[in-house]
Amino acid sequence: MVLSKNDAVEYCCFAMNTEITFGIYGDKSGKTLKSLISLINGLEEKLSRFITGSEIDRINKASGKFPVKVSRETFEILSVSRKFNKITHGSFNILLGTVTDTWDIKNSRDIPEESEIERALNLACCDDLVLNPVVQTVWLRKEGQSIDLGGIGKGYAGDRCMEILKRSKIKSAVINLGGNVCVYGRKPDGSLWRVGIRHPRHENELIGFIEVMDRHVVTSGDYERYFDDRDGIRRHHIMNPITGCPSESGLISVTVISDNGIAADALATSIFAMGMGKCTDLIARFPGSEAVLVDENLGIHVTKGIKDSFNLIDGKSVNII
Repeated sequence: MVLSKNDAVEYCCFAMNTEITFGIYGDKSGKTLKSLISLINGLEEKLSRFITGSEIDRINKASGKFPVKVSRETFEILSVSRKFNKITHGSFNILLGTVTDTWDIKNSRDIPEESEIERALNLACCDDLVLNPVVQTVWLRKEGQSIDLGGIGKGYAGDRCMEILKRSKIKSAVINLGGNVCVYGRKPDGSLWRVGIRHPRHENELIGFIEVMDRHVVTSGDYERYFDDRDGIRRHHIMNPITGCPSESGLISVTVISDNGIAADALATSIFAMGMGKCTDLIARFPGSEAVLVDENLGIHVTKGIKDSFNLIDGKSVNII
């Protein structure tokens, strides 16, 4: 649905396996929206492992057999993903496709056998991702390996959206890529954008909001896709690349605020797996990035760079890290 009024356009659609909303304000907003939709659709057709014939699908099907020539976009996101794997000492890993499929959190309520998890983990080594920049090809060394860009794809899309917004010279915009929020400029009334952070245990409630402009706000939480096992343990979709099981780091929600969408997306995923103890050191490696963490006791922790722009809804105390 498109709502348009006085050089402003709002639009909602489903792409990249999530609901996406656009709010574009200023001159040529309609033309800018068309460019953004075209970009999103084009990236999905290349980067989704669930679309038959996409570049990622072709790489996965050719695993253990031969290299696949890919576009600049696909090669770029895979190159950056491998760098994040090294920076996080393996806590960020795009080769978890087989692990994710083994658990099948969306459709299954059964815990895989240890042997199944071990087999999947043996196929999750990022050293097996072979990138050839000369001919721009990608090869997975072992048959059955599977790339899954769920932890970075929307961040990459957010960066590309911001490029279009800057070139278009519109006044302001907000794009929500299913939990990856990009805000450009200020709101039409001149105030900062307020991006809410969902309460991880109370549906339709917020724990607070962050006031920002020209930023990406990305949240990883254990409440999107999950089931509770017979012991009452929540089994969610964010896997720990070390154990091959849903992450149990003591965190249930991680929000990263950054001027870089890829960094925000990858850091949110990584910190969720690594835990709060590794957060500040990792965030410090990316100037312009900050974080809001919620632990399993619903304690709220924020990095010092955003303590003045983060606002709690219920007035609880916040721990500055």
